[in-house]
Amino acid sequence: MAEEFAAVEPLLAEYAEVEQELADPQVHADQGRARRLGRRYAELGRIVGAYRTWHQATEDVHTARELGEDDPAFAEEVGPLQEQVDQAAARLHELLLPRDPDDGRDVILQVKAGAGGEESALFAADLVRMYQRFAERRDWTVQVLDQTVSDLGGFKDISLAVKSRSTDPDDGVWAHLKYEGGVHRVQRVPVTESQGRIHTSAAGVLVFPEVEDPGEIEIAANDLRIDVYRSSGPGGQSVNTTDSAVRITHEPTGIVVSMQNEKSQLQNREQAMRVLRARLRAKQQEEAEAQVAEMRRSQVRTVDRSERIRTYNFPENRIADHRTGYKAYNLDHVLDGDLDALIGSAVEMDEADRLAASGD
Repeated sequence: MAEEFAAVEPLLAEYAEVEQELADPQVHADQGRARRLGRRYAELGRIVGAYRTWHQATEDVHTARELGEDDPAFAEEVGPLQEQVDQAAARLHELLLPRDPDDGRDVILQVKAGAGGEESALFAADLVRMYQRFAERRDWTVQVLDQTVSDLGGFKDISLAVKSRSTDPDDGVWAHLKYEGGVHRVQRVPVTESQGRIHTSAAGVLVFPEVEDPGEIEIAANDLRIDVYRSSGPGGQSVNTTDSAVRITHEPTGIVVSMQNEKSQLQNREQAMRVLRARLRAKQQEEAEAQVAEMRRSQVRTVDRSERIRTYNFPENRIADHRTGYKAYNLDHVLDGDLDALIGSAVEMDEADRLAASGD
């Protein structure tokens, strides 16, 4: 093995070990473990495949050079074959770059209305529909965990669980939606505006990798304050005659999660704990990264929840991402779930940053 790719050797061994584990029927009795192993197998498989392609191309070049000493026809093949080696090496280098270990995870996504009152809540609903359509395009599933609806049918806040059916990290929900965290600004004529004037309002989006195994995050029972109350609908009217809504406060951190979507108090509590675990895990990771002052580049853009990341201009049908400089005049398509180019611009910037960091 060439010295430049010595890092592949332990990965080849791990690939064989994971493959053997996946062949064990008992592993599949634990769906969580099987999913994690399947995701790691897919991730390693890309590296192994790229390495084998590079290795074969390298051998072909050596063979062509040896035969070319006696046969000019083989000598002519050295140049094109060397190009294949260079391309395969570049691809392998790219795959060996440190990547976000959470890329393959599902996410908890929360959208909250901000400044702008009812118009902001209606915009929050537009964002939710956009993410739902994007999920449909990728064959992901979306589950509404909790929602508070405004008088005009918008969302004051809503929590979604977005899941991928695939174990391929490249299809991971976090790999795509982690760039959505921040403030989304809208410019348009509100439905409540009689003078036809353009208003600016905003909604906030929070994205957290979902905790797959509750054991990942230890939560002491005495650290939780759990309150139950009666669910309410738009305008505050009661929609439930029992105290089924649940509010969980994690006292050490002050994180509060409320759920009232389900009629069962137990179900609301379970959903609230899912969100709480995800938020606690994100907080722990951010604190750990801050301590070592070496935050992952792809995470930096999701840490500052107050960062204005994007503007949706309806009169001009324009979408603009303020981090990447991406701009297009297809807002109607974006709101229908066509987010590939927008997210792609963030992925490209992230990869460029990681390439630059690897060369430091």
